[in-house]
Amino acid sequence: MTEQEMQELSDIPTLNSNADIRKMLQSEIDTNDSIIAIHEYIGKLSNWGEDLDNLTEPQKIFYLNQIFEMEVNNGGISQYFFNSGQYAHETVNSLKAISALKTAEILQKSIDKFPKAIVPKDDDKREDILEKMEEKNDSIWDKLEDKFYEYEDDLNDLNLAYIQQHINDF
Repeated sequence: MTEQEMQELSDIPTLNSNADIRKMLQSEIDTNDSIIAIHEYIGKLSNWGEDLDNLTEPQKIFYLNQIFEMEVNNGGISQYFFNSGQYAHETVNSLKAISALKTAEILQKSIDKFPKAIVPKDDDKREDILEKMEEKNDSIWDKLEDKFYEYEDDLNDLNLAYIQQHINDF
């Protein structure tokens, strides 16, 4: 099935500009569908995270928050660190930027388990460290994941509010 066919089956709009985002935010579109549509738009702008320099700071904040949430929901904190951990320190700040303080604390406590509380940017170095520390930290990360799944911060609502506050940068 092509991307266009999948899009037609879905209620999620395709966004191509800031004007499309503005229009969508004024419509009756479901919050989750709005978040997905904006993530798709920003993902394409950044070559799915390969070119974060193509993004404005507010777009980057949104993108980092979404990557964290999606990775943890898909495979847990360990998966986040394996796949996208190079952004862990920036993501703590991006979560704070939208006032997701409880979620930022969860991520920071996860980061603190790394040697010197530093998550390496280099994928190979980070993966080597993760393999060495995984068994020791799995139970700790499981507890932090449980806390994450309580969703004390409504990330969708916080992200949408942030987008609306910074709409000119989207």
